[in-house]
Amino acid sequence: MQRTTVRLDEHLLVQAKEYASRHRRTLTAVIEDALRALLARSQTTPAGSATTRRLRLPVSKHKGGLMSGVNIDSNSELLDLMERGLPLDKRR
Repeated sequence: MQRTTVRLDEHLLVQAKEYASRHRRTLTAVIEDALRALLARSQTTPAGSATTRRLRLPVSKHKGGLMSGVNIDSNSELLDLMERGLPLDKRR
């Protein structure tokens, strides 16, 4: 067994001490168990996936593509198309 110094957030230390007291364990035992659990979990999951989740993006079920005559390479034409039918005071 080796002795070391660890700097902990004050609030975290208070919580850890309270946990140890409630479970009749030493602070050292609580910290050792937490480290063992973290290291075991990191060995069973791919690197970086412990904190990341797969994000599911919604996908439209509509088919048909672009309207005819739409030029997606021209911002001004797209803006004109989107504003078509709007009163002048609502246009940019």
